[in-house]
Amino acid sequence: MVLQRLAIALREQPRLFPAITFLASGSMLAIAWGFQLIGGLQPCTLCLYQRWPHWVVLGLSVLTIVVARRLSLRGLAVFAILCGLTFLTGAGIAGFHVGVEHGWWEGLAACGGGGLGDPNMSLDELRERMFSTPVVRCDDVAWSLFGISMAGWNFLASLGFAVAATGAACMFWRKTA
Repeated sequence: MVLQRLAIALREQPRLFPAITFLASGSMLAIAWGFQLIGGLQPCTLCLYQRWPHWVVLGLSVLTIVVARRLSLRGLAVFAILCGLTFLTGAGIAGFHVGVEHGWWEGLAACGGGGLGDPNMSLDELRERMFSTPVVRCDDVAWSLFGISMAGWNFLASLGFAVAATGAACMFWRKTA
């Protein structure tokens, strides 16, 4: 029902789409930061990588909102395609993370808590950095709901956003023909 109303609203006012993508990515980032700052769950390297596509969509959305009045439907279609590809990239990163969590493949080298900094630092500096840096492993599931981890939920949401953006792009493009 909500999706039908959104589709009708977009047909009538296509320039709402950048605001919708802004809200979608902004909500995902707010949830991630909420888990980190309020829930105390520190993100692993892959968790941080999963945030980047949402930041990109947020930036694209702001730029498109600023120029929305001058943007044609084809321009909105191009924006929707870019958002769809960016969301798909986010789904790919999240899917990779889910695979690491389930042991289907190994994570990145940085997933084990590496990257302690300058190789020329003294032994005391290295020891201090090691003991002050929390190690958050990418293969540990810090939180899940219905057996699905945060990476899994991000995968599902990002994939849904990619499908919705592709549908919006098709709808905008057809309106120009």
